[in-house]
Amino acid sequence: MDFRKTFKALSDPVRLEILKMLKNGRMSAGDIASKFDITNATVSYHLSLLKQADLIYETKIKNFIYYELNTTVFDDLVIWIKQFSKEE
Repeated sequence: MDFRKTFKALSDPVRLEILKMLKNGRMSAGDIASKFDITNATVSYHLSLLKQADLIYETKIKNFIYYELNTTVFDDLVIWIKQFSKEE
């Protein structure tokens, strides 16, 4: 896992909001874009960075692209962070 990409992806409020939205389940790109007051191209850029960091994955069904959380990355991140905690 490339933590640099992960932390870069997590550093933006729009991307964090997208991740929160996907916590409730799969969403289409159009559904995600409709929740923001930014261009579709900007939403696409944010989705691309989240995909590059493996935080989300996409599924194409007919003419639609759906996005879902990749929870394994979050599990790996928690394990990595725990190495810095003090053990008793």
